[in-house]
Amino acid sequence: MTTPFLALDLPKVEANIARLRTRLAALGGTLRPHLKTAKSVEVARLLFDGGSGPITVSTLAEAEAFADAGFTDILYAVGIAPGKLERVTALRRRGVDLVVLLDSVEQAAAVAEAGVPALIEVDCDGHRGGILPGDPAAARIAGVLGGNLRGVLTHAGESYFSYSPAALTADAEAERQAAVRVAEDLRAAGHEVPVVSVGSTPTAHFAADLSGVTEVRAGNFVFFDLVMAGIGVCGLDDIALSVEVTVIGHRPGKGWILTDGGWMALSRDRGTAAQPVDQGYGVVTDLDGRPYPDLLMTGASQEHGILSVRSGSGAALPDLPVGTRVRILPNHACATAAQFDEYHLTGSGVVWPRIRGW
Repeated sequence: MTTPFLALDLPKVEANIARLRTRLAALGGTLRPHLKTAKSVEVARLLFDGGSGPITVSTLAEAEAFADAGFTDILYAVGIAPGKLERVTALRRRGVDLVVLLDSVEQAAAVAEAGVPALIEVDCDGHRGGILPGDPAAARIAGVLGGNLRGVLTHAGESYFSYSPAALTADAEAERQAAVRVAEDLRAAGHEVPVVSVGSTPTAHFAADLSGVTEVRAGNFVFFDLVMAGIGVCGLDDIALSVEVTVIGHRPGKGWILTDGGWMALSRDRGTAAQPVDQGYGVVTDLDGRPYPDLLMTGASQEHGILSVRSGSGAALPDLPVGTRVRILPNHACATAAQFDEYHLTGSGVVWPRIRGW
């Protein structure tokens, strides 16, 4: 197989799925996995053996592909643009229970006219969009939606910047309280709110209480990555996704090893740069997944990767002759996977396609 390519460790994926399902089962939680990371029907089938969902998507292309594969309970968890409602209604006419997300009266009016069910987005931590708990706009939006109101949703995006179990548990509780409060306010105003949806990979793993919550969303957990390892949600050994590259040269005077995998393969995501331990563009391992001591992908141009020893480390640059293949564990699994059309399952020769586009 020509490098660079996207390598996927299936036993690790299965273990990651089992870990979260076990945790949520202990809390009485229902998982609605977010497939924006995997964008793969085969990964979805690992989560639901022969089932139809529930799943979460981030593009209508995903919704259409998963619908084609038999998934009929789908949440499109990006604020709806009115111009996309024609595609939404086309899927609903096919028998897909596709629900959209919104946080404004303008969106609600378009959605109500189209007869599409929607969740109101709640802002629990200032990370992105949504209605703040206590904002009367939630009731106005619900009034416009009428019978199209399905519930409320929040996403604790700021949990990606917490670095202790206590902080992550607090993030999960703040997320829960924000969603439940808005749901209770809407019910008190006479609206039915059957769905209270929360979730992020960090909070899903650290939630201690899911009272009032009907479903938990998470996506990164199927693969994990260096950002998740950096905040303590997983370890390096749990990361199921990597990019396999080939050594193509050396610059001994600079302490560099050159590979054929640049930012077009790994992406430009440098999410660990803001963390206590900066992992460059990724951690370098051998083909068995064993990290070389303090060896990082420290630089990248379009099709070239630079491997060097972490600054300040006493580790020696390993002897990796031209032609040697290594793997790079990515900072952000979603961004790295997005560079490729397919997954190559390690040790099997099996290839799984990815869903592309919007």
